[in-house]
Amino acid sequence: MLIFATSRRGLFCRLGYTPASIYFHFVSLMEQLTDPHQIAGVLAEALPYIQEFHGKTIVIKFGGNAMIDEDLKKMFARDIVLMKLVGMNPVVVHGGGPQISGFLEKTGKKSEFINGLRVTDRETMDIVEMVLGGLVNKEIVSNINAQGGKAVGLTGKDGNMIRATKMYRHEFGDHADYGYVGDVESIDPALVDSLDDVNFIPVIAPIGVGTDGSAYNINADTVAGKLAVTLEAEKLILLTNTAGVLDKSGDLLTGLSMKQTADLVADGTISGGMLPKVECAMESIRGGVKSAVIVDGRIEHSILLELFTNKGVGTLFHF
Repeated sequence: MLIFATSRRGLFCRLGYTPASIYFHFVSLMEQLTDPHQIAGVLAEALPYIQEFHGKTIVIKFGGNAMIDEDLKKMFARDIVLMKLVGMNPVVVHGGGPQISGFLEKTGKKSEFINGLRVTDRETMDIVEMVLGGLVNKEIVSNINAQGGKAVGLTGKDGNMIRATKMYRHEFGDHADYGYVGDVESIDPALVDSLDDVNFIPVIAPIGVGTDGSAYNINADTVAGKLAVTLEAEKLILLTNTAGVLDKSGDLLTGLSMKQTADLVADGTISGGMLPKVECAMESIRGGVKSAVIVDGRIEHSILLELFTNKGVGTLFHF
């Protein structure tokens, strides 16, 4: 393993990583395997995918159990650093709904939902900004940096990166006021591009800014999908608490074309909480992203399994 790491010393040093950090990451991931043939097999299987994704942007929506379980949080951070080490440009967008609800409960403020959306008044929006843009965002940044990466935490307000408009959900046939809940109007990629250029890892909280300077809470899946299109990403990865899209028998569907996906939505196979994630994946592909995948974030190193193995994990969407 040391020979493998030092043979790429020049490349990784130009990326700002030391031979010691490279050695640490490969050894720590490989030490779980005891059979040398297994280790060789893993590396050989990963090589074509490392070559395929080298220099490409991968947008990862971080959410679900992976954001709560301490071991999974550390594994996620390590996986992101490894992606950067082998030449990819990972961009992380994170949620934080449970953390927001928990903080609101501590302050004695009751969470109110309409049609599955959190009603966000001014006081709640202040808490959302503090939790998403502060506590949650900085913890992810710290975890990545602790694994040897160079992460920078952002919200959509930084550099006016994510311009937002107030959300109105006409499809529900009501006139509910969701408060400071927003839709993405536009995304300026300049800040993320500049961080990628100097080999930092952007970690983005899904908070947008309106024309009047007001902050808006935006669904993290939506931000991840729109950002993937704007950055012309190679792949969008959505971490969830499910295995992926299931058929009516409960079996995992590992690959779906756009037409197959539309048919499954039409016949009700895809419904409920999975529907907005699938719509996000489909919209990103229509916008030019090469592929999108819904991955079970409860699986250890699920990102690496998806990127670097022949079978992958979850449900892959493509044209």
